[in-house]
Amino acid sequence: MKKYYLGIDLGSTTSKAIIIDEKDQIVGRGITNTRANYKVAADIARQEAVYDARFNLLHAKIQPEIQANPSLVKYLEDIRRVFQYVQFRHRMLRLEELLAETAQSFQRHDNDVLEQTLSNILQTIRPRIRDGFLHRNLGGQNQFFRDIVSEQYNLEVSSVPPELYEPLMLAFDKSITPVENEMFTQSFEELVYEAMRYLNEKYQGLADQPNAGAQDDWYYAELNSSSKSFKSIERTLTQYIDDVVKEEIHIANMVGTGYGRALLPFPEDCIMSEILCHAYGAHAIFPNTRTVLDIGGQDTKAIQVDKHGLVTSFHMNDRCAAGCGRYLGYIADEFGLSLNELGPEALSATRETTICSTCTVFAGAEVKELLHNGEERPNILAGLHKAIVQRAMSLLARSGGVRNEFTFTGGVARNQAVLKYVTEMVRESYGELTMNIHTDSIFMGALGGALFARKGMIQALPKEVAAKAS
Repeated sequence: MKKYYLGIDLGSTTSKAIIIDEKDQIVGRGITNTRANYKVAADIARQEAVYDARFNLLHAKIQPEIQANPSLVKYLEDIRRVFQYVQFRHRMLRLEELLAETAQSFQRHDNDVLEQTLSNILQTIRPRIRDGFLHRNLGGQNQFFRDIVSEQYNLEVSSVPPELYEPLMLAFDKSITPVENEMFTQSFEELVYEAMRYLNEKYQGLADQPNAGAQDDWYYAELNSSSKSFKSIERTLTQYIDDVVKEEIHIANMVGTGYGRALLPFPEDCIMSEILCHAYGAHAIFPNTRTVLDIGGQDTKAIQVDKHGLVTSFHMNDRCAAGCGRYLGYIADEFGLSLNELGPEALSATRETTICSTCTVFAGAEVKELLHNGEERPNILAGLHKAIVQRAMSLLARSGGVRNEFTFTGGVARNQAVLKYVTEMVRESYGELTMNIHTDSIFMGALGGALFARKGMIQALPKEVAAKAS
């Protein structure tokens, strides 16, 4: 039996999971929002990593077929995209139930109007989101259920009569968190075959309208040709899916880390410091790394490591949210934006507004005053992003500066405005040097945990826990 190793980084805003094999290769990644229930967040992140691992195993198994039939790759990409939609749809159906129940519970004279308005909003956003997943890779652009739904929901609610705005937003706020904290138990097999049924409808529709204007017309034309129909590809892939479904992903050992690690249902000897795990994960991807900056949701860490990836010194800010991702989340809420929108808008600024307050609450008040005085929102956002990085730079200086290669980790590393200011300030202070930003930056802590588990640097799991984990 093949052995796999799991690392979970339970952060304050996102929870990440990484599964590696016995050769330290990443085979699965999972990520979810962390909202109120840490146990469920860890379970969802792990489930997502297992789903991803099965897709990666499937891709490896079809390699012998790809040379003869390269359309298999595109078809598999489409399945993964629709798979995300199927997962989203199950959660969305539950959200719609709760929204309706919550709206009905309000004691208002105009409840009929409220409920009808809510129904109209849901009918409007349903097909829009479906199209985004199936045709525009919405799941690849935004991985979080709350962000996808709230962006569309808020857009529609903004145009309702003023007297309905507050109850509609209240209904959403009361309904979204319970749905996020609910564990859905569909198997990979159930979800992937449901995704294939959706694909069948999609491809059949394109076959009926071959000039529908899809970006990949050449691909769909090839699929619908007599020699390489999508039905033939579907049959070929089904054989491999059945093999992957039967393959056990046996977790031989695991390590939990992150801000909420004490709440993980792991044995005490399977919990490790996030500082150690981030450093070890960054070193695994970039072996010459000697300085790691991790800007997470709840804290910021400047870490110095040796040639083995072990920590030699660090400085950490965990007393105030103003220097980390929570700060950005707070500001996003103030502006009515999603986190994904903050960075691009900040990059459109003509200048950076100076933000004087170092406290999140006071900064919020300062932002409101700046807006009232006519300051442009992109300029304010640029100033806020720059302020975050300035705080991180002071931590770097206190930890020992930047030595050799510099690696930036944590969820905030995905924010392009933060990345811009980090790059500029590190080079201004320490000169030209190698700066590492990886697509897996947000997963570095989970990767470090999985590597610690695989290398036996902690005690093995008790048999009863290992059996439950598999």
